[in-house]
Amino acid sequence: MELRFTLLLLVFFFCIAQVSSETKIEEQQVPQVVKGPNRRLLPFVDCGGLCKVRCSLHSRQNVCARACGTCCARCKCVPPGTSGNREMCGRCYTDMRTHGNKPKCP
Repeated sequence: MELRFTLLLLVFFFCIAQVSSETKIEEQQVPQVVKGPNRRLLPFVDCGGLCKVRCSLHSRQNVCARACGTCCARCKCVPPGTSGNREMCGRCYTDMRTHGNKPKCP
């Protein structure tokens, strides 16, 4: 009886440990939006993947992806969603302009 209880507890704790480790991995894959000067401290931002999502509904996807990639490389941030939310990446992203003085970042 005592051996069964011990084995049951071990299986229970193993399952909890497995679920918590999977949750930590999923949390790390979600890019964190950091406002202010600390956004440069992000170790890695998947610009290609984030820009692909950002430009998925754009009428000129290649142009959008190129501009988004430049903005992502400089600012280390891509706003969530397919449009809007530009202020989530701070002034670096919102203030970048083209030669024609239009907003550069999609």
